[in-house]
Amino acid sequence: MTAGQAADSPQFIPVLEKVRVRLPVGRPRTKPGAVAGDKAYSSRGNRRYLRKRNIKAVIPEKKDQAANRKKKGSRGGRSISHDADLYKERNTVERLINKLKAWRGVATRYDKSPESYLAGLHLRASIIWIDDSLKYTV
Repeated sequence: MTAGQAADSPQFIPVLEKVRVRLPVGRPRTKPGAVAGDKAYSSRGNRRYLRKRNIKAVIPEKKDQAANRKKKGSRGGRSISHDADLYKERNTVERLINKLKAWRGVATRYDKSPESYLAGLHLRASIIWIDDSLKYTV
């Protein structure tokens, strides 16, 4: 957790290092095949980290970054491309965040301690998981 006015981009690498991708069989993987994010995560450091770990970056380039790169000419490097079809699937994460924030305690961060906020977040996620599993088992 960070302060409310803090940007999300500095938390990109610490959060990604905690990610565990579960498959039906075997240990959880620590390296996803691709990471999708909006333009806020389009920093050089984030892209370098993903490249170093051989993770596909599905992050569009900011217009000012593209303009600065083009202004440098051949020293600016290659243009950044991203998989537009894979980027469209990013909305599933956005919808989940909206479902989490539908619970007022999560949206407004009434809880002052990180522990109680995280507990509320886990509770809300559990409720969403149970509701979704009941929809498909009936």
